[in-house]
Amino acid sequence: MKYTTKELEELIDLAKAGTEGDPIDWDGLNVTEDDVYRTLAATVLEMDPNPLVQRSVIVRLLAENFVLNLRLAGKK
Repeated sequence: MKYTTKELEELIDLAKAGTEGDPIDWDGLNVTEDDVYRTLAATVLEMDPNPLVQRSVIVRLLAENFVLNLRLAGKK
């Protein structure tokens, strides 16, 4: 699926706006915030537009994030 630069930038802006109350710590990483958002937004724009597929990906990412946060908090 093709997308425009405007669509890419809008998706990045929207995703970054979602971190305002819960910022991501980018310190000490060998990647930049802009590079990560641009790469991931482009990947998302290329995904299957089926809402069920998109929802399944969201659930998978939420589960992964939940487990990673538990591990960072020292819980097992």
